[in-house]
Amino acid sequence: MPRRHDIDALRVFAFALLIAYHLGMVYVAEWGYHAKSTYQAEWLQWPMIALNRWRMPLLFMISGIALGLAMAARPGWRLALSRSWRLLLPLLFGMLAIVPVQAYCEALGNGAIEPDFGAFMARYLQLRPWAGGGWSGAEYGITWNHLWYLAYVWTYSMLLLALTPVLESAAGTRLRNWLFDRPRIFWVLVPSAWLFAGLWWLMPRWPETHALVGDWYAHAKYLFFFAAGWLVAGEARFWTGLVAMRRTTLALALLAISLELSLRAAGRYLPPGDIPAWALRVDWAMIERMARATYAWTALLAIFGWSRTLLDRPFQWLPSAREAVFPWYVLHQSLIVPLAFSLSPLALGPWLEPLLVGTGTIAGCAILHMRVIARIRWLRPFFGLPPRPSRQASRYSTTSWMASPPR
Repeated sequence: MPRRHDIDALRVFAFALLIAYHLGMVYVAEWGYHAKSTYQAEWLQWPMIALNRWRMPLLFMISGIALGLAMAARPGWRLALSRSWRLLLPLLFGMLAIVPVQAYCEALGNGAIEPDFGAFMARYLQLRPWAGGGWSGAEYGITWNHLWYLAYVWTYSMLLLALTPVLESAAGTRLRNWLFDRPRIFWVLVPSAWLFAGLWWLMPRWPETHALVGDWYAHAKYLFFFAAGWLVAGEARFWTGLVAMRRTTLALALLAISLELSLRAAGRYLPPGDIPAWALRVDWAMIERMARATYAWTALLAIFGWSRTLLDRPFQWLPSAREAVFPWYVLHQSLIVPLAFSLSPLALGPWLEPLLVGTGTIAGCAILHMRVIARIRWLRPFFGLPPRPSRQASRYSTTSWMASPPR
């Protein structure tokens, strides 16, 4: 099948944004994270809110597209085995060998343990609850932190593969044809309504936890995006429609996020005495959720539509960047957290410190990937790479690179 260079490029760009977002988490005021700097800025909340609404949905939808394309090329059982190997091995390895440094820095910063990483690891690897551990996941004795995405993508992949006979039946085909024959406004309104229902009804009852079990709002959201990616993967009518409506979806997305941020700013900064009586009778929370849901979906439609137009070409940098994504994803937060934790006490200033943390993270990922991981055959699968590097990275099959997760 023809290579989708636009999806390749989106995967790389989405990961780059993930590094920037997790770096921002160190410095954004009022938001919790595994390590926080003394230099925190409230203004960072606004661009991070705008990014947060679609950054993870984009990754889940890309992985759903991966599954949809892969299901057309491989038997289901082989695909299940391949996905399990490519997702679960890096997840388990990461939880045991990569993520613990984040928990150590978090516990040390909270004053829950004494400085001794060796002693911490000896206790961590016992894999039993750690009362008063002072780090995210201590109640379980182990954590996956930023690697939670791998567990969710694997679960959703196995679910859709198990439902393959139903999804690919004659009734399933008729349903798909019916969906894609609807007016394009249907593609905007119905998914937005689903996301709004999740925000309005599920989120207050089951806030997002990334614990997999009982995370009902997150599943209603992320499984939707994953299944949507699977559904549209090879559907030419959808991609043609996205390109045609890319300006409209971009305008809708900008309007929706402007409304959401304006309402948030009004609630945060507007003195209660300055609010007119008529405004107090309006359900602004519902309007804010409607704007948030509309923005999340239309932003994705605009991103995919514009990337199909601008990025579907074989950029020279793309093959090497494509292979780097998975190792960098596994490594990056376990560099950000200890770097921020170590540099924060030095009072380097609000510009130099984040510059050093960001530069150190990128340099660390590049060195570890190119000088260590990529060169050691037995180590490569632990970071989502095949044991043997391809002689021509640009010839990686769509299913082989997309079967692994992007973040």
